[in-house]
Parts: sequence; C-alpha cells; structure tokens
Amino acid sequence: MKKELAWPQFIKNHLIMVGSRPRSHLKRPNWIIVLVFIVFFFLVAAYIYPLRSPSSTCSFFNSQGCSFDGSGSTYSQPPPVQARQLTDAEVESRVVINEILKYYPVQTKVPKVAFLFLTPGSIPFEKLWHMFFQGHEGKFTVYVHASKEKPVHVSSYFVGRDIHSEPVTWGKVSMVEAERRLLANALLDPDNQHFVLLSDSCIPVRRFDFVYNYLLLTSVSFIDSYVDLGPHGNGRYVERMLPEVEKKDFRKGSQWFSMKRQHAIITMADSLYFTKFKHHCRPNMEGNRNCYSDEHYLPTFFNMVDPGGIANWSVTYVDWSERKWHPRSFRAHDITYQLMKKIAYIDESPHYTSDAKKTVVITPCELNGSKRSCYLFARKFYPETQDKLIKLLSNSTTF
Repeated sequence: MKKELAWPQFIKNHLIMVGSRPRSHLKRPNWIIVLVFIVFFFLVAAYIYPLRSPSSTCSFFNSQGCSFDGSGSTYSQPPPVQARQLTDAEVESRVVINEILKYYPVQTKVPKVAFLFLTPGSIPFEKLWHMFFQGHEGKFTVYVHASKEKPVHVSSYFVGRDIHSEPVTWGKVSMVEAERRLLANALLDPDNQHFVLLSDSCIPVRRFDFVYNYLLLTSVSFIDSYVDLGPHGNGRYVERMLPEVEKKDFRKGSQWFSMKRQHAIITMADSLYFTKFKHHCRPNMEGNRNCYSDEHYLPTFFNMVDPGGIANWSVTYVDWSERKWHPRSFRAHDITYQLMKKIAYIDESPHYTSDAKKTVVITPCELNGSKRSCYLFARKFYPETQDKLIKLLSNSTTF
C-alpha cells in the first residue's frame, strides 16, 4: 500500500474546499492557489538544498552563489569580467601573481629582515649600522650592490656581503634592475621574510627591535603609491604602455620600498610590466618628457595587481618640502635630538604633487584602523653627521 504524501493540512483543506465549489466560482481564487504552490515549493527547495551541499557557505540564500563540479564539491563563481579583455600575456601574468599571493610564506624558526644597500661604493654609515645590528645576529642579513667601485667595509656585518653588481645611472632603468638583482640574491635565503631597500645616505631612526617587529608583524608591504596629475606624475605617461598599463593606473612613489616575501617573489616573476616600463618609461622620451622607472614601476605595478597589499607610504623618511629635483640633505649642524624625535614620531606621509596648485596629498600612516609612526629610516644625510648620530642614538631611549 502506497504511503500518502504528507501534505500540510491547511493546503489539503484548501484544495478540498476548492474542489467542492461550483465551476463558476473557480476564477476568483486561482491566483491564491498559484501563490500557495509557489510559496510551498520555495520552502521545500530551501529546506532540501543545503542538505545536498557539503559546504555551509554555499546555500540557497547565499548572495555570492555557488557552482558544482559534478562530484558534490563546490567552488566559488569566477571573478567578474574585466572592463576590457586582457591580452594573453596579461592573463598568464595574473595567473602567476594570483598563485603567489595565495602562497603562505615559509615558516622559519627565526624569520629575518634583509637589508638591501644600493650604493655607488663604500657605505659612509657602516659604524652606525653596526651599532644598529649589534646583538641581533640571526635576525637579519645584509646585501650590498656597489655600482661604481668596490666598497671598503669597516663593519663585520658588511664584510663578504657584496653581490655581483652592474653600473647604475640615476634616472634610468638600471636603477630598477639593481633593485631586482638585490631582491634575487636575498630571496635565495628562505629565512628572509621582509626586504628593505636602502641607499648609502640612509640611516635608522628606530632601534632594531622596533624595526623588526614593525615589519614582521604586519601583513602589508610599505610601497609608496599615489596619484600626481602634474607633469612629473601622469604627465610622464606614454600611450605606448597600452593596453597593459592604462593612464588611470599610472602611479608615482618613493623608490625606497620595504616589502614582504610574497611581493618580492612577484617582482622577480614579473616580466610583462617591467618590460613596458623598461622601454617606455625613461629619460628623453617623445615630447622631451622624462620618465623615471624607479619612481613609477613598482607604485604602478602593485596598484594594479595587489592594491590592498601595500600601505601606500614608504618607511624611509625624506624631505621634499623644498620642491627641488633632489630632497633636502642634512648636515652635521642639523642633527639634534628634536629633529630625530620629530622624524621618528611622524604619523602622516606627505606627497608633493607637480600640478599647478602644488598640492600636498597627506596619507595617514594607518593600519587596521590605528595610526602609527610612519618612518623607520631616513635620508639624505651627509657622512659628516655619523659621529653626532651615533652619540645621539646611543644615549637616547626615546627612539
């Protein structure tokens, strides 16, 4: 004997009542019957559907939606279609970048910070850096790219840390090639988890422990990136970068970056966008325009591929307030406790644009909704400042 389907009693009663009415009265309640059936089957489907899905996140009410691969497992829907169709090279590049971004960094017992010195020769502040590194062996590595002459080292931390170097010309792509060369050498050590690019005129403005925790306890890279609509910003863009690099994506920023391992690997893996900048962002372009890859390549690249993964400020302080081709340089008479404390506790990063209004764009140094001090290092300092800096920083507990 077949078991009767357990229809809800209110529906059965309603159907009996409908069936007992004269045919002349059927027209009025038709819409009610249809509505009841729609609601009933919607509720049944909503009840059954989640039981068939192995994932609680994929349900009838999920606004994100799901798809099935035939095996019972689920996967997210593909991302929305791009505003324009990507070239084959772009698709291949995005695949590599997305896979690297998913990569969980190698877990090491003691992760290290790699300090990458880009210098023409000897580093005038080695004694200061020696004091900074001392007592923290095993938490850092040093790499020196000397582009003009073999450096003479006075600190044991720098001895034997020179890498193969090539000539570097200010304003040309060789500057970016040197950065990539430093990153490549530092990436050979799996313990290096954060990478800081420094010049021969850079100094630390915080103690090592503060720097180490600041860099390793954050999930972002400190890559400067902002919009400058003036002639020294978007005015340097050339349409030959199309279709991969559009003008709306073009950015400017300080070359002195600090990046986590994932971003360092992505930088090394990139050929497509680097080649675009190598050929089309250089001095003496058409229209007598000068484009400098070290100011635009990484800011633009990471704004395009992982904008949420960068802080949009550099942890290296520099004073552009004089609005000259080069930032202000500090001499011995400038070095005071007040100056160093001021730099160490700045919590906003100013960006000076080249438009007619001479706009200053202020970027708050904020992570996870909280303001923090912006800078761990500073430049440009003359060699004559070293003795005063050593005395000042060794006697201070403020920074």
